[in-house]
Amino acid sequence: MDPVSHTLLGAAIGYAAFGRKLGRTAALAGGLAALLPDSDVFIRSATDPLLAIEYHRHFTHSLAFAPAGAAIVAALWLWKPKWREQWLPLWLCCLAAYVSHCLLDAATSYGTQLLWPFTNHRFGWDLVSIIDPVVTLTLVAGLAVALIRQRVFAAWAALTVVAGYLAIGGVQGARAATAQRHLAETRGHAIERSEVMPTLANNVVWRALYIHDGQIHADRIRVGWFSRATVVEGWSLPLVTEGHLTDAERERNNGRRSFERFNWFSEGWVARKPTDPTVLGDMRYSLSTEAFDPIWGIRFTPPDAQTEVVWVNRASNRRISVRELWDEIMGRDNRYRSLSSVTAESVSDARTIPPPS
Repeated sequence: MDPVSHTLLGAAIGYAAFGRKLGRTAALAGGLAALLPDSDVFIRSATDPLLAIEYHRHFTHSLAFAPAGAAIVAALWLWKPKWREQWLPLWLCCLAAYVSHCLLDAATSYGTQLLWPFTNHRFGWDLVSIIDPVVTLTLVAGLAVALIRQRVFAAWAALTVVAGYLAIGGVQGARAATAQRHLAETRGHAIERSEVMPTLANNVVWRALYIHDGQIHADRIRVGWFSRATVVEGWSLPLVTEGHLTDAERERNNGRRSFERFNWFSEGWVARKPTDPTVLGDMRYSLSTEAFDPIWGIRFTPPDAQTEVVWVNRASNRRISVRELWDEIMGRDNRYRSLSSVTAESVSDARTIPPPS
């Protein structure tokens, strides 16, 4: 999630669990420890654009590295004799906060290598969006009351609400997945692989992807807390694997194996950008609500270029209409239809994108 939410969560956990013993220092140490894992953003290379995404949420987000990361933060207090005597509870406070960052990131859809070095699997539980004001504001309120009034209970209350909200995200995700299966069955599709992801700042509207017969299908599914699922049917595009690369792309890929690395990062959700097929995009994230307009991707370079690929990042082009998103969340978007109204004949035509010349 965003750094602010991580810091607040670590501070709340630190104060809730160790505030009585360490005082407000528990919140400070917890906040710093929960921020440290994102220091991996400084790992990058001018000659290898994929190094940054390869090492973000890598070893610094691993549970195996957490004890060392916690020790680094706790060591900041060792110059005072008082804290040298309190080394163990201070380290445990930092450890709990550090682990909270790893687990909260895994609760999103981006992918976190929790079990590195034993596996490079990217855990993404799709429980919460990368930015969700319910989580952030709850932690702000609970931590503020806890620190101002020195009431550990307020921090525990905020953590309980956040845990409950994540649990609701799991329930909502399961409902969206059920709706997605119904949608695929109506279309006569057999789902080979699927994922449903909460959209920005809510757990009501979900981006749903599945693969059938070599095509990635994307839909927008709304599951209100107290209403039945509705859907905006989206597009479908051909899935791209290594075998679908052009001869020129395949020749460039022989160096750093950029496609395999990007495909691993994207968890296999790779297709060509409809308006520019030279861009291989991560279709989990889109500038368009239900269509395919990838926020980031890669483009292979000419043979004489310094780097094998260029990283295409269009995040700055992302424009979120708060009003439109709010209408979706509240069920006032007229594009949504009930699942019972979807028929096989209403399926959107697949958009077949030719390979670059």
